[in-house]
Amino acid sequence: MKHNSFYIFFLSFFIIGFLCVNAQEDEEDYSIYDDFELENDTPIKRYAKPTISGMSPQKFIGISFDAQMPYRYEFSNVTFPESAGNGFDVDEENPNINEQGTAKFTGGLRFNTNIPIISKSSFVWQSGINFMDTRYTIAEAPNAPRQPVLLPDGTQARSLGQILNEDGLRNINWTNTFFFPLNETEFIVFQSQMDLSGNYDLDTFQSLNTLRYSAAAVYGRRVNDYYRWGVGVARTYRVGNLNYVPVIMFDWTSENRKWGTEILFPARAYVRYNFSKNALLLAGFDLEGQSYRIDDYSINGNSYEIRRGEVRPKLEFQAKITGYIWASVQAGYRWDWSYDADELDANQDFFRGFFGNQEFGMVNSLENPLFFNVGLNFVSP
Repeated sequence: MKHNSFYIFFLSFFIIGFLCVNAQEDEEDYSIYDDFELENDTPIKRYAKPTISGMSPQKFIGISFDAQMPYRYEFSNVTFPESAGNGFDVDEENPNINEQGTAKFTGGLRFNTNIPIISKSSFVWQSGINFMDTRYTIAEAPNAPRQPVLLPDGTQARSLGQILNEDGLRNINWTNTFFFPLNETEFIVFQSQMDLSGNYDLDTFQSLNTLRYSAAAVYGRRVNDYYRWGVGVARTYRVGNLNYVPVIMFDWTSENRKWGTEILFPARAYVRYNFSKNALLLAGFDLEGQSYRIDDYSINGNSYEIRRGEVRPKLEFQAKITGYIWASVQAGYRWDWSYDADELDANQDFFRGFFGNQEFGMVNSLENPLFFNVGLNFVSP
């Protein structure tokens, strides 16, 4: 199958990452010297640690399978406000529905990595390659839309339902996280991310000109071993469109280590209950999203992109299987935030935010189904 090259690549990365992380276990743990001082009685400078007690284990490498229950969808007609130059826009309130049907299945494999590159008391750098493959089984995909999808030059293209059914969507990203402790309580976290998203395959890889960049910076205080907070700002695509949002961190664990919170709003927010040191339950939500290029409609040097964003309220159970291998099971509700489309002039993105009035190329809607996710993870010691 033509998609096997994806899985071979990520399986290789999985194995290499496992060996790299496993090799670190043989390194000396310098934290055992925290209580010592130099012979000349000069105090050792102490730094804030990157976690607090009781938090869910950090996932270095993970593989999971995600699946959504069937749901109905409606796609508007496809317009090209940039390349056609006619200024025509889809009516957001009353879009011209050109295609509707049922997505009987939506989901696929996900690979996630977060490998420690440098791990010192004064600086931590973690890096990871992540991949999300989303396949669609569209019940009405073989049927023609009400009107054919015509490109500005008059040629006919596949409908969006056909594209999703035949190609699916996928995202690959490279994420780097840097933790800078300033002293024993204060710290700064910086994260950068590059995404390539669309209906591409390795056999027909899309141009790197469509890379989308995200970043976040957070200033925080580790008050004690059970509580830390932080505030910051992020440039993000988690709602599909490019956006700039404030960030709030609030991690807390009760003194008996049973209850806690793990919050990095708006990306995610959980309440945690620890059954034991080897099992826990999370209740909360994730915010997922990215801008997916549709190659069929990307013409005249422009990029046509589905602004996919979704909120996922969920329950997640995590438990130790053996050693550093943990299993996770999620069940929740996938709420459609955005599935509209934009045509980007010369591949250049723009900021619409929550109040912009830039023209859409499509206005689409998805019903909200239940979803399930099961996975295995190699976690931090």
